[in-house]
This record gives sequence, structure tokens and C-alpha cells, in this order.
Amino acid sequence: MLDAFKEEVLVNKIGGRFKLSTLIQKRLVALNRGSSPLVEKGTKTQMEIVVEEIMKDKIFLDESGNVAVKSGEDTPGLDVVTDDAGPTLDDIMGEVDE
Repeated sequence: MLDAFKEEVLVNKIGGRFKLSTLIQKRLVALNRGSSPLVEKGTKTQMEIVVEEIMKDKIFLDESGNVAVKSGEDTPGLDVVTDDAGPTLDDIMGEVDE
């Protein structure tokens, strides 16, 4: 699965290396925080799950740079944008002040 990085398939699908990197990082954070995979997990690593989600057109970056989930027959109702890529600066500063 990670052989997809050797080709330009993922880069072209997302629209550039920086967008691909952003999408992967944000989706990995969401998975680490307990988000459900949109593909069969099996024995795959989280990176393999994210790559498969991209290859199967399950996730993309919206205009705001947030991870968006494409709804489909097997994932009804998941067309909401997931904005769970880590704490905001306000969250961090609030923790320091407390």
C-alpha cells in the first residue's frame, strides 16, 4: 500500500505534495484521537489506512484546509467536515494560563 508514495498518484490526486502532507497529518491525528477508519482496518497501520482512504476517494481537503469525508453508499451521512487535527492556539494558550 505504501508503494503509492513511490508514484505521483497520491500527489496528483490531492493536488500537490503540501496538500497531501497536510491531509495525511490531519487524518492521522483524527485516527489517533479515536476517529473511525473509513476502510477495513484489518492488520493495517494507521498510515496504510489513511493512504487507502485517499486512494478510495473517502477523504479530501476542503477549501479551508480541513479534512472532509465524502459520503457514499457504504458511509452514509459522513459528508461533514472533520476539523479534529489538534488543539488550536487558543486551546494551548488557555491551558498555559490555567
